[in-house]
Amino acid sequence: MPASTELLTVAVPKGRLLEESSHLFERALGVSPRKLLEGTRKLAADAPAAGLRFISIRAADVASYVEHGAAAVGIVGLDVLREEPRDLYEPLDLGIGRCTVIVARPKGAAPLPRGVAPRVATKYLSLAAHHFARKGVPAEIIPLHGSIEVAPSLGLADAIVDITETGETLRANGLVIEEEVLQVSARLVVNRVALKLHAERLRRLIASLREVVAAPVRKGR
Repeated sequence: MPASTELLTVAVPKGRLLEESSHLFERALGVSPRKLLEGTRKLAADAPAAGLRFISIRAADVASYVEHGAAAVGIVGLDVLREEPRDLYEPLDLGIGRCTVIVARPKGAAPLPRGVAPRVATKYLSLAAHHFARKGVPAEIIPLHGSIEVAPSLGLADAIVDITETGETLRANGLVIEEEVLQVSARLVVNRVALKLHAERLRRLIASLREVVAAPVRKGR
């Protein structure tokens, strides 16, 4: 890459998605954000040969970084994108970070009397409100940001809307899945201004990742 070429910033979320997205970038471009960032307290690491700078931030903040131009590209869960819609280009489902936004209730709980609005605890205020509105159910949405699974057992809520991968935490708290709200996977998102300024470079990046996503992973013998 020429020295004068600007590095494109890629916002990657911390946690499990950093690991999974690193595998994709390593297969597509030969660079691993996780390896570049590990062993340092810095939240940014450069990959000059690939023309990229990776920043590691909270998953909930990636969309904001990309929308406002602090990053050209990011990796964001579909739950985040649908909970708070953003003005972003979404060219690719990366097929990683798969989980489900669900409605769960206490196992064996009696149905609520007709006409009684269920109290629903969740951090997904918009997704939950739209889900129950589509069903014609006037639910009372209770905002929570942690320990959502214990809300029914403590009498705070009749049900919860939360995200789950295996359902183990729900079962451990005596809850059963009643409905699915949204199937979730991570999406590649691109800042719309960057898409115009760096059209060819971003086109190549998207194409490289798309090829890797579409190709089956070869398992060792």
